[in-house]
Amino acid sequence: MSTTAKPATGLPVVDVTRYVTPLREGGSLPGIVEADDLGTYVCKFRGAGQGLKVLVAEVIVSELATRIGLRTPRLVALDLDAEIARYEADEEVQDLLTKSVGLNLGVDFLPGSFGYDGELSTSAAEAATVLWLDAFTANVDRSWKNPNLLVWHGELWVIDHGASLYFHHGWSGGVSDPQRFARQPWDITDHVMAGCAAEVPDADARIRALLDEGVFADVVAQVPDAWLEPVPGAESAAELRAAYVAFLTARLATRAWLPGAPS
Repeated sequence: MSTTAKPATGLPVVDVTRYVTPLREGGSLPGIVEADDLGTYVCKFRGAGQGLKVLVAEVIVSELATRIGLRTPRLVALDLDAEIARYEADEEVQDLLTKSVGLNLGVDFLPGSFGYDGELSTSAAEAATVLWLDAFTANVDRSWKNPNLLVWHGELWVIDHGASLYFHHGWSGGVSDPQRFARQPWDITDHVMAGCAAEVPDADARIRALLDEGVFADVVAQVPDAWLEPVPGAESAAELRAAYVAFLTARLATRAWLPGAPS
C-alpha cells in the first residue's frame, strides 16, 4: 500500500504491520517495526513515559537539521492499531503498544549503521553545523557519553532530538515569554563536537540565510495535530504551532545562545 497524507500533518502516514523487536538501550523503549509501505522504522511511541512533547521536538529539530544541510533519517507518522498489541508476548511491550494506539513517530531504520566514535573524518564545517543546531534548539543530549550520531555509508547522520526545545515542558502553566528562551545561553562543555567551536560563527552566517519565520512555520506544520496537547494560552493546535514559531523566531533574532559569538 502506498503512503497517504493525513490531514494536519506534513509527515507521510503509514500503518504498522508488525512489531519486530524492542531497542532496550533507549529509556523510552523504542522498537523496530515494519509498515505497509515496506519500510522498516525505529518507532518512538506516543505512550512512552517521556510524553508527546518529545515526539514534537524530534520532528521540529529533524526538519531543521535537513534544512541546514545535515543528514537525518526520514520521518513518518506510524499509525498503530490495537491488534498489533494483542499478539505481543512481552507484557511490558504489550502495555506500551496498547498505550500507543494511534499516531507514533517512525524514524527510517539505517541498516548497518553504527554509533559515532570520533574516528569518522567529518569536516569542521559539518561539525560546526551540528553544534549550531544543538545550540539553537538547546539540545542537552549530544555528549561523548551519548553522541546521538550515526555513521552510515561513511557519512554522519544526526538522530534523537527529543531532549531539545526544553521550553515546551514548562507550558503546563501557560505559554511563557519567547524572549526568555531567545536569550538563554547554551553550554558547549560536554558536546561531542566542542573542538570545532571556532567554526560556529561561520556556520551561523551561512545558516541564518536559510531560516526565517516562514521556514519555521513550514517545519512546525509537519507535526501531527494529535501530538499538540492544549496548554493555557494555546488551546488549539494552530495556537500551539504559532507559539513554537514565535519561540524559534525569537531565538534566531539574537546570538546570546551562540557559542563564541557576542549577543
